[in-house]
Amino acid sequence: METDVVVIGGGPAGENVAGRVVRGGLTCTVVESHLAGGECSYYACIPSKALLRPMELAAEVARVPGLSLDGQVDVAAVLARRDEAVSSLDDSGQVGWIEKLPAIFVRGHGRLAGPRLVEVTHPDGTTTVLRARHAVALATGSVPIVPPIPGLAEARPWFSRNATSVRHVPSRLAVLGGGVVACEMAQALHFLGAHETTLLVRGGGLLERTEPFAGELLVRSMRESGIDVRLRTEVVRVEREGAGPVTLHLGDGSTVVADELLVATGRRPATDDLGLGVAGLSARGPVEVDDSMRVPGHDWLYAVGDLNGRNLLTHMGKYQARVCGDVIAARAHGRPDDLPALRDTADGRGAPQVVFTDPQVAAVGLTEAAARERGYDVRAVEYELGNVSGAYLLGDGYTGKAKMIVDESRKVLLGVTFAGPAVAELLHAATIAVTAEVTLDQLWHAVPSFPAVSEIWLRLLETYGL
Repeated sequence: METDVVVIGGGPAGENVAGRVVRGGLTCTVVESHLAGGECSYYACIPSKALLRPMELAAEVARVPGLSLDGQVDVAAVLARRDEAVSSLDDSGQVGWIEKLPAIFVRGHGRLAGPRLVEVTHPDGTTTVLRARHAVALATGSVPIVPPIPGLAEARPWFSRNATSVRHVPSRLAVLGGGVVACEMAQALHFLGAHETTLLVRGGGLLERTEPFAGELLVRSMRESGIDVRLRTEVVRVEREGAGPVTLHLGDGSTVVADELLVATGRRPATDDLGLGVAGLSARGPVEVDDSMRVPGHDWLYAVGDLNGRNLLTHMGKYQARVCGDVIAARAHGRPDDLPALRDTADGRGAPQVVFTDPQVAAVGLTEAAARERGYDVRAVEYELGNVSGAYLLGDGYTGKAKMIVDESRKVLLGVTFAGPAVAELLHAATIAVTAEVTLDQLWHAVPSFPAVSEIWLRLLETYGL
């Protein structure tokens, strides 16, 4: 079977490659071994936010005088809404979307079999060889990292898929990790009934890739809600007998007993059994690409999304995929492939990201530490979100903080971080300012509406001295 482009992986990144190459006048075949739509649609972004939304609303209601909750949560209704959001793990709609592009969808495990060749093993064990006239794009995503802790694998731990697909919320939950998945799911499941939730973190804070104040605010919020957050804690051994509880032995000699253990210690590129060896590539670590998403030394091979290790975020994988698909189409038709839109520049600046915890954490660009490490002449400016007029109207006890990192030599923003309720909606303005390198003098004339929390921009600029 021959086609212009073969995409291995039908998640958000793979789907976007397919969409762009078809729009560019090429034929495309998408190979997916599990569910079209990928991790984000069924096990990550979508279901986790469906589980977190009730917690966010409850916190918002609790802050507003005159409104109250009786403390009861209809867990079954929340899980049913989650099921609806993920189409009950039925990917027929996503497959239909791919086929309407139009592209060909092939169910099976794809691996490289040679230059421009992909071998697909179907669920029934039969195989098909696909030949790409122009390009093969790899978009297989990532898989959880399993720490080498004695007894962990035998204890049948949960990973992110188990947490977001939960049917029965355990009353006692241990969570290993301090990153996004660990923090989001610890809060979501605690709200839904995991009343004894213990978060075990090796490092000294949460969300350590963000500004320190964000993790500090989150630790405070978690502890106030009853989550036991233990920083600088190491799990040295795990035990579990049959279907009974799991016991975690800690480095200080103490133990934690839980009904379930969620391991959320990061992810690695899904390179297993991808056939990278036929292209002279290692299956260890991410697949290296240039800014057009092409694998150096191979004019036919591309990698997008988590697989290339540039950024493990769905929206960045989709962004890379748009670049990749347009580049493939341009090269196939002999058009210029070096236009500004045909190169990935956003990853280098610092991708936007929202952590949907309570408080939310939203950030784009560089942290102060990262900016100083890169040698910029940095000035950092902070302001309390609760001191903005619009924040008061959102309820009592609205707290949070904003921080902007200024490149003093050019008077442009290198990074912005917000931590507080509903700050996700503030982020895109910051993303535009950082990406477009809008000067502070220009930002001064971007007048925020009153009374809205976006007035934080005015306060940050005033604190800077404008």
